[in-house]
Amino acid sequence: MHRTAPDTWPRPPSALPANRLDDPPGGARVTVAGLVILRQRPGTAKGVIFMTLEDETGVVNVIVWRKLYERFRRAVIAGRLLRVTGRLQRESAVTHVIAEEIEDISPLLDSLPTDPGHLPQSPQSG
Repeated sequence: MHRTAPDTWPRPPSALPANRLDDPPGGARVTVAGLVILRQRPGTAKGVIFMTLEDETGVVNVIVWRKLYERFRRAVIAGRLLRVTGRLQRESAVTHVIAEEIEDISPLLDSLPTDPGHLPQSPQSG
């Protein structure tokens, strides 16, 4: 059975994995990418949207201010896989990326292997 190494999978260029978000200092400009697993627009948040992205290493909390939402509305609403560039914000033990740019990179999903024999084996199943 042929296995594809995880680092040879199609990856968004220059995206910091979720498990490395503690490396850069607060306020640093970073790019993250992942599947959109949650979008929230609470009525009390004055138009702010909270998104959660997930990559193979964990989750990333993203804050999208109203003005930026208007600029990237289509990606925020319809994107399944997003690349977000913004500033790191840390409060208590929570890290957020304050979005500055949002790109819908959902077409990259079409290039992922679909044959289970090409997926990396988890440590438990090996």
